[in-house]
Amino acid sequence: MAVLFQILLQIIFPVFFLLGVGALLHRLLQFDMKTLSRLLTYLFLPTVIFVNIYQNDMTPSLLLEIGGFLLIQFLLLGSLAHVTAKGMKMDKKLAATFKNSVVLNNSGNFGLPVSQLVFQANPVGASVQIMVMMFQNIITYTYGLMNAASTEGKGTMNLKEILKTPILYALVLGFLFYGFQIPIPGFIWTPIENIADAFLAVALLTLGAQVAYPKLENFSAAFFLGLTGRLIVAPLTALAVISLFGIDGTIAQALFIASAFPMSRNSAQFALMYDNYQEYAAQAVLISTLISSVTVTIVIYASRLLF
Repeated sequence: MAVLFQILLQIIFPVFFLLGVGALLHRLLQFDMKTLSRLLTYLFLPTVIFVNIYQNDMTPSLLLEIGGFLLIQFLLLGSLAHVTAKGMKMDKKLAATFKNSVVLNNSGNFGLPVSQLVFQANPVGASVQIMVMMFQNIITYTYGLMNAASTEGKGTMNLKEILKTPILYALVLGFLFYGFQIPIPGFIWTPIENIADAFLAVALLTLGAQVAYPKLENFSAAFFLGLTGRLIVAPLTALAVISLFGIDGTIAQALFIASAFPMSRNSAQFALMYDNYQEYAAQAVLISTLISSVTVTIVIYASRLLF
């Protein structure tokens, strides 16, 4: 119990404290959300990805193992969400948003800061989360966008959106610099590290601002099933795949924790774009983020016991 309390105090409380500060400041000062979002997308996220990859110790076989895990978990979750939507006889628009809410998670603004706090003394854990985040970005603009657009007969893979994602190029550069052991002069490395260090606070303040104006009403069966799928079924699925692959240690901990993060804001964004139950999607993102304060704490605790 003492360990559980320490996780809540040392990891989860700092995350939600910054979320709260972000929400409060946005209500008082009315941030320019577009500018904040662009700063994260084009500066902070790519920089923190480059730094973590450049400093990582992951081998090609380990990267292949992580990739295999992510692919199988995605296929399992996607299949479960599809079967549930069919079984509940959801209409096409609700089914699309429901499936996205289960499969897509907030691996960037929420997941990476949490991983940085959990694995402060072990950068490999944060590097695993970066691989998860890259995979999530790919399925967001393929599976996620196709799901949402299919309700209007436009279910095509958006390769253009993937190629416009700056983190893809940060990932490639990170691996190139790491693979060829290219030295970076101190006068360049220092500002790069400073930007990377600022990511955690900026990401959480921005996420807090994004959920500053909650609109909570009309909770449905699909809403609760979506929460259950994202916060409970997803970690259990990850646990099964980890056992299947025989993964252990820090890698197993990082993958298990990464599976428990709340719903992605992109699922709400796609619902808004294609008018697919946008209120349901926005509420689900907010509530899953709040409830994850409990579920992610439990998963972090379980990861330390199991691995």
